[in-house]
Amino acid sequence: MAPRISGVTRASALGPIAEFMDRQGGSITRVLNDVDLPFALLEHRDLVVPLREQFRLLERAARETGDDFFGARLGQVVRSRELSRFGAWACAGPTLREAIRRAHAGIGVMLQTATVLRFTQTDESALWSIEFVEPECEGRHHNELLGISYMIDVIRSYAGASWHPNTVFTALAKAERRAPLEDVFRCNVSHGHAVTAVSFSAGLLDCPRSPAGHIEGEGAPEAELPRERDALATIGAVVDLALHEDYPRVDWVSAKMGLSRRSLQRLLERNGTSFGQIVEQSLCRRAIVRLGDHGAAITEIALELGYSDAAHFTRAFRRWTGMPPSAYRQSLT
Repeated sequence: MAPRISGVTRASALGPIAEFMDRQGGSITRVLNDVDLPFALLEHRDLVVPLREQFRLLERAARETGDDFFGARLGQVVRSRELSRFGAWACAGPTLREAIRRAHAGIGVMLQTATVLRFTQTDESALWSIEFVEPECEGRHHNELLGISYMIDVIRSYAGASWHPNTVFTALAKAERRAPLEDVFRCNVSHGHAVTAVSFSAGLLDCPRSPAGHIEGEGAPEAELPRERDALATIGAVVDLALHEDYPRVDWVSAKMGLSRRSLQRLLERNGTSFGQIVEQSLCRRAIVRLGDHGAAITEIALELGYSDAAHFTRAFRRWTGMPPSAYRQSLT
């Protein structure tokens, strides 16, 4: 049986985690070192990260700050409009009902895979839930509480900044303390449910976007989000992530995907490729992007990509594209 491929998310889903941790007395540097993730994900918010690794990062951040409900508290400073282009696009809906519809349609394409949003409505009440179809458990509840916070912020874009939910339902054990989360969400909290959800008045669904609400913007193009269960695209995205720190290593990539080294290699063999070929494709994509920046010298780009000098990079780029990098750059003008 083929191994299950981890879901992925964008680095932007972490919100302003570095600034938040600093205010909480923690060190994002220690956290990233401990979970072995590149610092680039704090600056390049469109980077694609395995969902299981975001779980682990939030769990380690919670231990760093001594906060059992770190995900919920981080969620109070997140803003859906900053959640990659997805957030702005969802909140550009003319009403809350349309924003929810957009969120359901776009989440797996624009922001995060292995994530299921559901919505139900009665005459007076609405329930909006989030569930991660990801076997990793460590840190899951932090990500669920962070996710529901983004959803609450979407609702506030229509209901107003002072609005609070009727109830937040969590998948935490029934015996877990409720008071700390009720202080965070400023509403009733109920534990022991199958999924994390927020309930609110159905009368809000037809509220128009508030004048200070989010507007849809074009923004810079984002890295393509791998389709769910697309093994090669997911491996390529994790290799792209690795390139921001060092030359990609098969052991690092396989660990981030929750696979053994041999399982990853067999998966690539079944798809008619190899780890080396995936790395070459990633290097080529990165080189093409960097060559578009005419302020970066070719030698500088070569060193960034792990080549010892411009000559080695030039030979590789000619092999990939049939032309030297200088000629490719000239063709862009």
